[in-house]
Amino acid sequence: MAGYKPVAIQTYPILGEKITQDTLYWNNYKTPVQIKEFGAVSKVDFSPQPPYNYAVTASSRIHIYGRYSQEPIKTFSRFKDTAYCATFRQDGRLLVAGSEDGGVQLFDISGRAPLRQFEGHTKAVHTVDFTADKYHVVSGADDYTVKLWDIPNSKEILTFKEHSDYVRCGCASKLNPDLFITGSYDHTVKMFDARTSESVLCVEHGQPVESVLLFPSGGLLVSAGGRYVKVWDMLKGGQLLVSLKNHHKTVTCLCLSSSGQRLLSGSLDRKVKVYSTTSYKVVHSFDYAASILSLALAHEDETIVVGMTNGILSVKHRKSEAKKESLPRRRRPAYRTFIKGKNYMKQRDDILINRPAKKHLELYDRDLKHFRISKALDRVLDVMQDSDFFLCCFPTCTIKTPEITVSIIKELNRRGVLANALAGRDEKEISHVLNFLIRNLSQPRFAPVLINAAEIIIDIYLPVIGQSPVVDKKFLVLQGLVEKEIDYQRELLETLGMMDMLFATMRRKEGTSVLEHTSDGFPENKKIES
Repeated sequence: MAGYKPVAIQTYPILGEKITQDTLYWNNYKTPVQIKEFGAVSKVDFSPQPPYNYAVTASSRIHIYGRYSQEPIKTFSRFKDTAYCATFRQDGRLLVAGSEDGGVQLFDISGRAPLRQFEGHTKAVHTVDFTADKYHVVSGADDYTVKLWDIPNSKEILTFKEHSDYVRCGCASKLNPDLFITGSYDHTVKMFDARTSESVLCVEHGQPVESVLLFPSGGLLVSAGGRYVKVWDMLKGGQLLVSLKNHHKTVTCLCLSSSGQRLLSGSLDRKVKVYSTTSYKVVHSFDYAASILSLALAHEDETIVVGMTNGILSVKHRKSEAKKESLPRRRRPAYRTFIKGKNYMKQRDDILINRPAKKHLELYDRDLKHFRISKALDRVLDVMQDSDFFLCCFPTCTIKTPEITVSIIKELNRRGVLANALAGRDEKEISHVLNFLIRNLSQPRFAPVLINAAEIIIDIYLPVIGQSPVVDKKFLVLQGLVEKEIDYQRELLETLGMMDMLFATMRRKEGTSVLEHTSDGFPENKKIES
């Protein structure tokens, strides 16, 4: 047995996910911290100024969190009903929010009671924002109206009644204090100018508008509604630049990265998509446990916060680069110590002794070396027969290296002992074997070996089918998988036949000839070259 040759594990090419700079950038977040709120998180907004706290609107409360705190550092609860859309002012000192009763309240971050209360809407106010001059607030409500308020005087300045349905989203220009945009369930997005009495621009989104976003330059507008995210060029009178349909359910929120080069959208399909603002292609995607209602990014994209319908707030912090601590350097041997004897020439009377490198066999190779074929197969199937706890807690463990298992099955088949290794198994053991076949039988790289193993299992355990409902269910799943693969192969053969027919027709057309009349009136046969 000294000359035992280890089993050669065959390597297969694997088509993995393409690693891009965006993949590395957006995957560089820590494990999310989850915070439970009192209700669905309808809005998350970061303060534009240090220390970059963020406001979370859920139920009838507004919580202010520090960037790394899991408990609110301040709470505003002076609402009679549900609060909406708490938004920071540009200096981070004031906070404005709407409510279900139609009121708009202005808070000082250092206090608790509202500084101002704006009354005028008759239904729920779902969108509020500060204008660029910091002295006015724009609001939109379910009474179809958009209002502009003066903060110092607590008075209503303007009212626009151009929408014909609920106004659920809006934003103000960061450059021009007179411009602001609203989106409505009447499928339109309108731009208003405080110097006029009507809207100056209107675009048709085609779906109830859930969120709008204006680029910092003011030249591009993004609207989200239904499954669509649309980008409009405001400098060309609201011309549609691109329409994106990458979500499977309604898109509820939009957000820009700190650099402005990436656009993020959250949806009820529990995904956050990251788009490039140059090509408008999806460059990354995040998955969450529940439908997403709100989304926000901190300064320099250090933190991403997502609010969901189940009241869970997911907070991801960017990984910090670990700084190596400066330890006292230990004196190491000089360079000449390592190269000592490197150029030594063998003399005539010297004897060269080579120390053979000791090779360690894998556990499954040791079992095969001693003809423990069943145990070798159990090892590569991750069946720990000595641990009942493992079998109870992890009955369907994931095999991370199916190549090793397939190579062992192939080796046992080559030796002619595969049937002996598969026979005599109880319900749990045969379930593990069937689970492995179900997971990997459809992969073309493993199919030739595993189909043979499946046939042997069916021949061995056919007489006892019907005695175990667990094993019977596994066999039915395996049968459905094989039938599906047969249907795929049949469709591929039909497609191949159609392609062969098309190619044959093209070759036939290459030799087609036509009759043309010459100048003397006699027909001449000419061949058409394709």
